[in-house]
Order: sequence, then C-alpha cells, then structure tokens
Amino acid sequence: MKKKDIKIKTPWYEMYDKIGMKKHLDYPDSSIYDLLVESANKYLENIAYNYYGKLVTYGNMLVQIEECAKGLKNIGVEEGDIVTLCLPNTPEAVILFYAINKVGGVVNLIHPLSGENEIKYYLNLTESKYLFFIDFTYEKIANIVIETKVENLVSITVKEYMPSLMKLGYMITKGRKVKKIPANHNVITWANFIANGKDYVKQTNACLKKDAYAVILYSGGTTGKSKGIVLSNYNFNALAISSIEACGCLKEKDSVLAIMPIFHGFGIGICIHTVFTFGGTSIILPSFSSKHFDKIIKKYKPNVIAGVPTLYEALLTNKHMDNVDLSFVKCAISGGDSLSVSLKKKIDIFFEEHNANITVREGYGLTECVTGTCLTPIDYYRESGIGIPYPDTYYKIVEPNTHNDLGYNEEGEIVISGPTIMVGYLNEESETNHALQRHEDGNIWLHTGDLGYMDNEGFIYFKQRLKRIIVTSGYNIYPQNIENVIDSHPSVLMSTVIGIPHPYKKQVAKAFIVLKNGIEPSNKLKEEILQHCKKSLSKYSLPYEIVFKEALPKTLVGKVAYRQLSEEEK
Repeated sequence: MKKKDIKIKTPWYEMYDKIGMKKHLDYPDSSIYDLLVESANKYLENIAYNYYGKLVTYGNMLVQIEECAKGLKNIGVEEGDIVTLCLPNTPEAVILFYAINKVGGVVNLIHPLSGENEIKYYLNLTESKYLFFIDFTYEKIANIVIETKVENLVSITVKEYMPSLMKLGYMITKGRKVKKIPANHNVITWANFIANGKDYVKQTNACLKKDAYAVILYSGGTTGKSKGIVLSNYNFNALAISSIEACGCLKEKDSVLAIMPIFHGFGIGICIHTVFTFGGTSIILPSFSSKHFDKIIKKYKPNVIAGVPTLYEALLTNKHMDNVDLSFVKCAISGGDSLSVSLKKKIDIFFEEHNANITVREGYGLTECVTGTCLTPIDYYRESGIGIPYPDTYYKIVEPNTHNDLGYNEEGEIVISGPTIMVGYLNEESETNHALQRHEDGNIWLHTGDLGYMDNEGFIYFKQRLKRIIVTSGYNIYPQNIENVIDSHPSVLMSTVIGIPHPYKKQVAKAFIVLKNGIEPSNKLKEEILQHCKKSLSKYSLPYEIVFKEALPKTLVGKVAYRQLSEEEK
C-alpha cells in the first residue's frame, strides 16, 4: 500500500487553529552549530548564558566556541570522531557541545556520577579516543581508562568560569576537597587545552548536513540495559524549532533555569539548544540542591522553569519560599517523568499563592526522540493529559506489539513519527528494528513501550509504561492510577508504586510514600491512606503494603528509580 493511500488522523489540528500554532515548519539542512550561528548573529549582544552571575553574550560565546574548536583540531579530532563529555552543567560543557559539532565530531554525553564500569561501558561502546571530564571524577577515570581506547584526557573544574570572588570561595570550601591529578599523568587542563589550540590556523568548520550523526545520549535505565541513542543534527534542530512553536510564549531575552543536566535530552535539547535558538539566556548550574532552591529563584528570577516533577517537589518542600514573589515566572514545564494530577494541583496552587499567573504545563517525550514531542497548550489543560503533538509530529495509539490503529479513547501503545525520532541505538540493530518500525502508511514509527490513549480532540493521555503493569490474579493494575489516588491524600507529598511477588496472586502492589513537611508517619496514618484508597480503587488494586520514606530514590537524571525499588525488594 502506498503512503498516500493512508491518511494519518490529526484531530489536534483544530486545537492548533484555536491557539495559532503552525502545522508545519521549516528545518535547515545544516548542523547544530550552524543553527546556533544563525541565531547568535541576530542576538550578538544578548546574554547567552549566566554562570553564577558571570554573563557571556552570544558574540563572546561564538569566540569561545572557535577557541575550543581549534583546541579540538589541535589534539586530532576529525569529522566523525566520537568525543566523550563526562561533565555537569558548566560553560565548558556547552562550549564543547557546539565546538565538537563545528569540527564534525559526535558528542557522547555521560553522567559524571556514573560508576567506573558504566563509564568504561560508554567509552568502549563508542570507541571514544577523547574524554573531557570533571576533575572530581578523576579517580574513577584513572581506574578504567587503560581498558578503553581513550588517548586524550582533558580535566575541567567547575570554578574555571566563575566570577573571581566566587572562585575564591569555591576553592576555600569545596575545591580543596578535590584531589589533585598527579603531574606525571597524561592529562591536560582546560586552560592548557585552549592555549595549545591558539596556533591552529586552518578551517575548523566541517559544514555538516542535517543527517550527520551529532549526539549520543543514553536511555535512562529505568526499564533495563542502558542503550546509546544516536541523534542527528536534524533531530536537535527540529526539536528546537518545533519546541519554540509548541511552547507559544518564548521571547528573545527570556531566561531559562538550566537545572536539567546536559547529558539528558531535556537539558541539552530544551534548556540549552532551544534557548539559544530563540535568543534567550540559559542560567547554567552544575549542581542542584533542593535546600537552596529558594536562593536560586530569588537571585536569578528565571522567566521559564523546565524540569522533572521532583524539581517542583523541591519548590513545594522548600521552607524558605513563603512570601516569595514569583510574578517573573511566565512558563513552567514538567516532563521527563509522569506528573500526577494531585501533584499538578499542588504546584498550580503554589504558583497562584506566589503571584505567578501560570499553571504547570505537562509534556511527554523520550530520549529516543531527544525529549519532548507533546505539550499541553496554554490554558487548555485536560486532567491526566500530556498535551498535543508538536508541529510535524504525529501520534497514533496501536494495539501493543502490532501496527493496528485503535479508536479514540481506546488504550494501547503510544507510537510517534516525526523529525526528532532517533537514528537508532548504537550497535543494537535488533533493538533498533524493534523500536523503529515502518507501518503500512509508509512512515517510520517509534514504538515507545508506553501505554496511553488519544481523545477526539487529539489530546494524548499517558497511562503507564508497558513494563510497569502489575498483573495480580489475572487483572492488570496500573501503578500510576494508585499513585494518583495516594497523592490526593492531604498528608501525602508524593508516592510511587511497584509490583512485588505474592505466593498465589503472582504480584501485588506496594506503595512507597513521602509525607508533607511536618507530618509524622504512623500506623494510624497508614490506615487512613488505605481507607482513602478504598474510595477510588478496586479491591484487587489496593496497596498490599505501605511504606513511609523520607525520599524516593532517583535515577541520575532525577526520575523516580522504580527499578531500584524493585531490586531492593528482591
């Protein structure tokens, strides 16, 4: 059957017309770096990034990127080479991201808090010869680097681009705890890396096309083995351009709190590349402390907050946010993990009480499509909904493990087609073919492994990851449904539910609950929550066990680590 013979349902187009969103956009046949240059030339005097109060304009950032590109060429980076960054959010990480792209390299982004064996795995998977790492990870690097193909090591410190006074304060407190790298080890500093490249006089721009490989990110690991996700220039540029259109309220000079880590699609794709595309300012922070969140908000006054639900949880639990005026916040987006209905209501009330005339807007996406591909429009929230698709992005709901389309409000697997869909998993042909499938309409669709449904207005509703279904006595239980009910209890801040083994029911639900500040755990409260659940849940889906915890374990990117809780139960 020919592609033109099948029409994809697009009920969300009526909503596009209501909110003035374009259905289709133009995407350049160029690199990530080229799109940055196009934007930077419009906004040369605008502030590109703010690092602890040190402000750098777009014009100056382009100079920094060129200096870095010369350094990369000086150590031998060629087009197609994979360069690994094991860094938190620092100016060097941002500069390297664009400089590597400029010279035609592929950026391999890994978490600096990864274990030794994880780092070794990422380096060997990519056969990377170049590694830029944050200084406090050196011991881990030193232990495994001989077992990899890495030939060039560059050490970076978070203090390098700090204002002078803050740099001094850092050295007196945290800096002195970082062990010095022995002088005889084959490692150069960032300063020497830049200095050594100054004499490079040849052209540094590789002039990549849109389909060239650009970035390798990693799946979050909550559902199994971590896989390298290969993304192209086109994927990242399409994300930036379509995100601006979907968001609908981003303006030149808007500041965005870049707390989401750069090794996550949300962090590098939205909080950095999208921000630079519309001429905004990224407020770069290498680490995040929920205890000091109030100081960050008060000092930087970000216009846009984008993060996972746990970021907003930190807002709600911070004891120093009373009477803080948040009228400067014009947009708040939650993604990367499911936001319960109850938690959303709490966040919205919080914003209202702090003079921010907004509600949090939930989105949805996967690293396999960089990050978000679906977002709640301004003023058009649907309870439990995750929004409507981005321009040029299409959603279908199919019967799991098939290509069979389901009707409106029928629950099935969410599949996505569009310009941000990954090239594939690195060295995983079978996994790639399972995730990316050509349907009878002729399009390639990403099978997300997530359950949900679509209503007749085109709003998407996320129900559950397929692998988080609990099957008890033949009945399917969706942990998120239980979490939504538990979270609506007045004493509960948030919860997560997993399946645990049962001798004859096969599995039952176990709930882990974090209480609000000042609420003490007790057997009486446990019984109250159970009675509360009985009002909304069927008997077979009630929590079999309830455990109170001070905090829920998180993955490296801040999602609730369901897998870790399951492993602990075993």
